[in-house]
Amino acid sequence: PKVGRSLPNPLTVEQVELLLEGPRRSTASEARRSAAMFELLYATGMRVTELVSLNIGDVNLEEHYVRCRGKGFKERIIPVYPEAIRVLKTYVEDARPDLRRRTDEQALFLNRRGDRLTRQGLWLILKTCARQAGINAKVTPHTLRHSFATHLLHGGAALRHVQELLGHA
Repeated sequence: PKVGRSLPNPLTVEQVELLLEGPRRSTASEARRSAAMFELLYATGMRVTELVSLNIGDVNLEEHYVRCRGKGFKERIIPVYPEAIRVLKTYVEDARPDLRRRTDEQALFLNRRGDRLTRQGLWLILKTCARQAGINAKVTPHTLRHSFATHLLHGGAALRHVQELLGHA
């Protein structure tokens, strides 16, 4: 018999607010990038690979949506709430140019060297920010994805709608 896998424990709404608020206290380019990444992860429920694979053209700041490619190269359009768009716009306009080294770089989220941020890089940034926010729970990008789904369901969203946002068949 197979051993069942346990679901990750979602963060509370208060813990998510602490995590999202932390990077906003700084005006440094890397802090603005962190704020934009965390907002977008929580606003969309994207997988970490989907987030780091985003290009600048995949985000529509005027229409408030993100186009991402998930498992099996399935493309989906995910609406994004206004506060996340505001934080993302601040990153794109003010911080991303400071991180970019090549003018032809299409990656939305960049590391210190101006290259596309990796999954591992995002995970380390998230872990550090969670610790600084005083969150003792284990926080991973998947924890934010699970928290996104849980909070939507508790807020009254239909299960099928949440599954579609998550990119589940």
